[in-house]
Amino acid sequence: MPKVLVTGTAGFIGSHVADQCLRLGFEVVGVDDLSGGYWRNVPAAAAFVVADLAEPDAVAQLWREHGPFDYVYHLAAYAAEGLSHHIRRFNYRNNLLATANLINAAVTGRVRHFVFTSSIAVYGAGQVPLQESTVPVPEDPYAIAKYACELDLHAAHRVFGLPSTIFRPHNVYGERQNLSDPYRNVIGIFLNLCRRGLPLKIFGDGAQTRAFTHVDDVAPLIAQAPLIAAARNQVFNVGADEPVSVLALAQEVARALGVPAVVEHLPARPEVVHAFADHTRARTVFAPPAAVPLAVGLARMAAWLQTLEPAPPQRFAGIEIPDLLPAGWR
Repeated sequence: MPKVLVTGTAGFIGSHVADQCLRLGFEVVGVDDLSGGYWRNVPAAAAFVVADLAEPDAVAQLWREHGPFDYVYHLAAYAAEGLSHHIRRFNYRNNLLATANLINAAVTGRVRHFVFTSSIAVYGAGQVPLQESTVPVPEDPYAIAKYACELDLHAAHRVFGLPSTIFRPHNVYGERQNLSDPYRNVIGIFLNLCRRGLPLKIFGDGAQTRAFTHVDDVAPLIAQAPLIAAARNQVFNVGADEPVSVLALAQEVARALGVPAVVEHLPARPEVVHAFADHTRARTVFAPPAAVPLAVGLARMAAWLQTLEPAPPQRFAGIEIPDLLPAGWR
């Protein structure tokens, strides 16, 4: 039975990947710092450790007390692209330094496979449809950190032979998403606002498009990666194929909750206007089932939402550059 480490296990995608690893018969050790996740998300069958992966001693202790690990699934991150311009130090510590610590431990600990969740944010603007062969031009500190981690994994394979699989998911939503974070995960933000009877805040005119992906279309592929030879040392876009405008999304979210869609437009912020990806490579290698339709996924998420107490937004307390911070984030 492979023994695996899943980072971000108290978080959204990480908890679902841990579930999938358990279904595959793996022994799962999960780790999270609980900064954006919840105890309720941690699978009961997984061993769980609270630790800060940006601290090398904490990572070393993981290996001493719970290792060795056959596979590492690294999903822990703070994925707020727009906010990352204003929290550079925090971004690089949590998204880059923590990954470097894990890669160090994976190399010295003879890990058999390292699975990393990057982001389609690495591509930058104006390159749609986003394809794995496209040279990334990241435009924000979050994307820069993710792409740096990708490059470091390539270097670790070239020098030390560490095998890896890199996934670039996009706009993943679903049950267990953090609904209290006002800076990321637009579906979670809209659901929370609708539930509290507040207008849905949209930056700009809402014509910007994204393809929204239910977590059940992503987590199984990530978990399977070490078992599929063709996934070894490859990069995969994973997500939905059909883009939708943010304005249309607001209407779909309101419909899922059975409330009117009341929209408030805020000044536009610097962001990629259109972002959707080609998934031919992932379909060829993993042969996933048909994707969860957006309306179905939103209905499932809305039903899950009813099991939770309303969650007020939790503002980020460590803004490093207040200049040009969007009004809705102050």
